Amino acid sequence: MAELNVQFVRPDRALFQGPVASLVLVTYAGELGVYPGHAAEIVALGNGVVRMKKLPQDGGGEEDVVVSGGYAEIQDDEVIVLADHARRTDDIDPDIVRRTRDEAIEAREACDEGDHRRAYYDNKVNWCNLLLKQTMKD
Repeated sequence: MAELNVQFVRPDRALFQGPVASLVLVTYAGELGVYPGHAAEIVALGNGVVRMKKLPQDGGGEEDVVVSGGYAEIQDDEVIVLADHARRTDDIDPDIVRRTRDEAIEAREACDEGDHRRAYYDNKVNWCNLLLKQTMKD
């Protein structure tokens, strides 16, 4: 059976490295299915869930990763995902995410209207909302 070799990296660490049967990337243009032998391509990642289908010998099933921004490079049977933000869906603690979001909202509100840090906190709140959306699907 053909397979893809995937490296999934976020700024602070690697999330996944190994073979998968296929994956679906979330891009700004929509979802992109990637199978072995895919044409070479570089895509910008959007906000959503990347779905990796495991090989039968690895138990099958799917491993999902929430992403926000970054890029993926596809080259034949290899995919490198460099995500700005990424977290496996089975590694989301809703209580911690809610607390982080609340702290970011408070910090944003403490900044003056023209303060550039507001954009940072807006991004953090949006990331937390994206993570919480995934916990509500279960």
